[in-house]
Amino acid sequence: MKARDFDKEFDENKNITRYLDISKARRPGQVQKRVNVDFPLWMIKLLDKEAKRLGVPRQSIIKVWVAERLEKVS
Repeated sequence: MKARDFDKEFDENKNITRYLDISKARRPGQVQKRVNVDFPLWMIKLLDKEAKRLGVPRQSIIKVWVAERLEKVS
């Protein structure tokens, strides 16, 4: 398929997933690296309380809050 045909189908909101090899998809700048962080128990309790209120895992709260703070210093 030529790029212009692919673009046309995309622009027409047609399903283009059959033309993609998702197994090779990458998210530039989003490579993950595992880190371990020790938090005081009182922080864990508050994180869990907020995570439960929002219906998300604790890790999601931590990621969002760290990202928000880093955006401010960038």
